[in-house]
Amino acid sequence: MAAKTKAIADRIRQSIFLIRGQKVILDEHLAELYAVPTRILIQAVTRNASRFPRDFMFRLSKREFANLRSQIEISSLWGGRRSAPYAFTEHGVAMLSSVLRSKRAVAVNVEIMRAFVYLRRVVTEHVELAQRIDELEERYDGKFQVVFDAIRSLIAPPEQPRKRIGYLSASSRP
Repeated sequence: MAAKTKAIADRIRQSIFLIRGQKVILDEHLAELYAVPTRILIQAVTRNASRFPRDFMFRLSKREFANLRSQIEISSLWGGRRSAPYAFTEHGVAMLSSVLRSKRAVAVNVEIMRAFVYLRRVVTEHVELAQRIDELEERYDGKFQVVFDAIRSLIAPPEQPRKRIGYLSASSRP
């Protein structure tokens, strides 16, 4: 059972995106986690629209949707999704538990809340570590600049490799 819970937690963490400066989960991913069709999830939300203000849920713009579509796999049923998805913040996900009342919805919500807390803790730890490095650097007047630069490069988020677009010429092929 612990392995199953860890797998769900990992899937949830992979479903959290940073959009408009907020950590969110898309309606499609939530529906998958709750084991309901996306349209049913959206229907429950629209029936309870007053519970989901803008800081709980928002719809992606066409540009955001296009950008996100190029980064992740979004449903390609019948030629792809026709409307931009909704993005739910941590508070919006918590509110979903009052709208979707199944046992599965409650269990999934608990795991999603744990994932948001975990991410918040990781971010906080990196910020604290960066502050401590800055303090040490000031204290030792740059004598250990190489060490500080190396530590900063280790805690910096890794750069995502960009996919090449286009054709390779005969001379540039491996």
